[in-house]
Amino acid sequence: MDIFLITGMSGSGKSVALRALEDAGYYCVDNLPPELLISFVKLEEQQKEERLAIAIDVRNANSLHLMPEQMGLLRGMGITVKSVFLDASSETLQRRYSETRRKHPLSGGSKPLSDKALTETIALERELLSDLREGSLVIDTSLLRSAQLQTYIKGLLTAPAAQLTLVFESFAFKRGIPTDADYVFDVRMLPNPHYEAALKPLTGRDEPVQAYLRQSEEFVLMQQHIEGFLNHWIPAIERDHRSYATVAIGCTGGQHRSVFMVEQLARHFGDRWLTLKRHRELDAA
Repeated sequence: MDIFLITGMSGSGKSVALRALEDAGYYCVDNLPPELLISFVKLEEQQKEERLAIAIDVRNANSLHLMPEQMGLLRGMGITVKSVFLDASSETLQRRYSETRRKHPLSGGSKPLSDKALTETIALERELLSDLREGSLVIDTSLLRSAQLQTYIKGLLTAPAAQLTLVFESFAFKRGIPTDADYVFDVRMLPNPHYEAALKPLTGRDEPVQAYLRQSEEFVLMQQHIEGFLNHWIPAIERDHRSYATVAIGCTGGQHRSVFMVEQLARHFGDRWLTLKRHRELDAA
């Protein structure tokens, strides 16, 4: 049985993720109480259901403490779960709630919270969900459109649950560091194709930009150093039974240097581990 556990902050895009999995043929259940997880999985096994997507979040705050035990029981049944935690900055979540005028599930009232109360409630939710975040693949949706998130979720379907998957992500520092990254490398000190008139409208996926960066000794040395660091530490991550590790590469605009570095790293490590590529700024275009 293939099980996806979707969890995360309220307002971070869980409904979008579930729709993506439903489109991919998963049987989806939203807001399943943790105490019913094992019973539900056993029932679906009897029904010969092979692909399940289950959303569990702070709406079941009183029973979230049961999740470590429940996950252990699933492992004892020989079932491995792909766990994805959707996150966003507190400022983004507060803005989304303000724009939609929805009430937060922890508000307890019928009206939207004040800005101060909402800030405190989001902080409380982070604390309550901290155990679920640990060990999950974290996707920061602060700057993602719904279509991007759906693409990212569908990209995870190819990843074997019991195998380490490396996610390489390019981003622009001017738009903020992704909160889902396990490692962040800054390549802003490298030669910038942005200042070459013929290269400015291109991206790190285009051969002229790649040729320009390949001839840079600094770029080659930076790539070697990042590869050396990851070659040393990724086996340790794998031994720790992690399912995912996200490596973010940032430059100023997220168009040239970081994009090509991600392409190079994904190619280098793809022979040994399953690798996924994301280009936060390019994918948003």
